[in-house]
Amino acid sequence: MKPTTIVWLRHDLRLDDNPALAAAAARGAVVPAFIWAPDEEAPWEPGAASRWWLHQSLEKLSETFAKAGSPLVIRCGPSLDALRKLAKETGATHVAWNRRYEPAVIKRDTGIKKALAADGLEVESFNGALLFEPMHVATKEGKPYQVFSPFWRALLGREEPAEPVAAPRKLTAPEKSPKSLPIDALDLLPTIDWAATMRKTWTPGEAGAAKRLGRFVERGLADYDGDRNRPDHDGTSALSPHLHFGEISPRRAWHAVRTAMGGKPAKAITTGGAEAYLRELGWREFANHLLYHFPHTANAPLRADYARFPWAKDPVGLRAWQRGRTGFPIVDAGMRQLWATGWMHNRVRMIVASFLVKDLRISWLEGHAGRCRSRGQHARLAVGSRLRGRCGALLPDLQSHEPGGEIRSRRGLREGVGGRRRGRLSRTDRRSRRGKKTCPRGAQGSVAKVARMVAIFSRAPS
Repeated sequence: MKPTTIVWLRHDLRLDDNPALAAAAARGAVVPAFIWAPDEEAPWEPGAASRWWLHQSLEKLSETFAKAGSPLVIRCGPSLDALRKLAKETGATHVAWNRRYEPAVIKRDTGIKKALAADGLEVESFNGALLFEPMHVATKEGKPYQVFSPFWRALLGREEPAEPVAAPRKLTAPEKSPKSLPIDALDLLPTIDWAATMRKTWTPGEAGAAKRLGRFVERGLADYDGDRNRPDHDGTSALSPHLHFGEISPRRAWHAVRTAMGGKPAKAITTGGAEAYLRELGWREFANHLLYHFPHTANAPLRADYARFPWAKDPVGLRAWQRGRTGFPIVDAGMRQLWATGWMHNRVRMIVASFLVKDLRISWLEGHAGRCRSRGQHARLAVGSRLRGRCGALLPDLQSHEPGGEIRSRRGLREGVGGRRRGRLSRTDRRSRRGKKTCPRGAQGSVAKVARMVAIFSRAPS
């Protein structure tokens, strides 16, 4: 009898270029399984927008696995208990998954691997999320990098990432078919339907990710180095949520760019949109590199001396920032874009984050806590969506993987900001917080363009 492998799917919701799935399919029968256990990732469990996305993605993934011949099995945690029960039900001999790099998840996965091995199961894990794993990239002294430029040079000096592997055409189901929970049982969708704009903006799932990549390479790659800087222009790839949920692999994106450039090696692509995009994929690698080697950065600055910074306690300012009611048009437009779509343009995010930590002087940790509806990336633990300011590493937040958005702060966004009622900044507060730091060099032009941008957010979030 052929071996049966449980493929534990997490942030790899795809069949294409999925190393754990490919190994299992080559071995024998496959049991694709998703286990919902958000408490195991606390305090960074998925927010409401992430849950909305996950529901849509699991629906698409379930359809794809059913067509391939082995239906997706949905279970609820604890993860170890669910895997043990599933192994008993299916007679599985192996369990496989693709590795993740968040501190809490590493600790959980290590314990699960030991427990399943003690049960007599063969357990294996793979790299399905990165071009190069953090443990394999180091300085000449064998230490982890803390600055991006030398890290990026080191990546370019390596051999190209492995070519992506096509999805298995056919999967063999186990002889004993396990039962699955319906996706609705996970209760991922919001009780009050606030996701209308998200439905218009995004198409979750592997097919949607592939379509976005193809469209970007064809239409946006050539001008990406300049267009990505314009908040009023759709100049980015729109791949960040797809990469986060693993609906497409970074290797697929990397090699798609190289193919568009005639198959040149990355180190030979030195200018233009292709170079800029590959470099931003490098920033994604760097974020995971820092998170893996410096796990304390999930909740603390990289450099210990920044831990003593005297952050302000300003609940009114924080509330105004969260709700897009500061009275600074580009800040408010960005935050309202986040509320409506679960995403914010990368350049606006820099302004918004700078405003929080440098003008309001509110800790980046409070900023994260207030963004519970944002989609988020797991690498946000390392980059802090730039909310850490310069606490040891200068880190744009995965800029290349973000869709452009046409945003503007209309008059409606500024109505009623004269008082401190309902978390709004007073006129005096706004005047005292104006200054050069609010708008980094080059951002003043973006503020001037706000009045010309297409309005999509005209009402304050409730």
